[in-house]
Amino acid sequence: QVQLVESGGGLVQPGGSLKLVCAASGFTSDYYAIAWFRQAPGKGREGVSSIASKDGSTYYADSVKGRFTFSRDSAKNTVALQMHSLKPEDTAIYYCAVASAAPGIVPDQAMLTREFYDYWGQGTQVTVSL
Repeated sequence: QVQLVESGGGLVQPGGSLKLVCAASGFTSDYYAIAWFRQAPGKGREGVSSIASKDGSTYYADSVKGRFTFSRDSAKNTVALQMHSLKPEDTAIYYCAVASAAPGIVPDQAMLTREFYDYWGQGTQVTVSL
């Protein structure tokens, strides 16, 4: 059984920092990519950042570039999203997602596309407020 568990969410003031962690288990083969998505109330689920398993390439949404950093610990099957300079508009439920396989060449833009991912965690709430 594939399982993704997010942790690290909470309440922070604007300009503060949080570190989210996703632990993955139950995979029978190497996954292609792992990503963070977020969904604010009344809005769609959007890609935040992702990393390719094969070469470690990272991808970031324009809205978080320079503020968020995606890292991985392959030995522990965990990834982390270090978030700095948080803004109220970062408030959302953050989800961890995994793409199990990808045939052929995958365009960079697909790495932050919801439809590309097969497995999802239950999410962790991030609230940025005064």
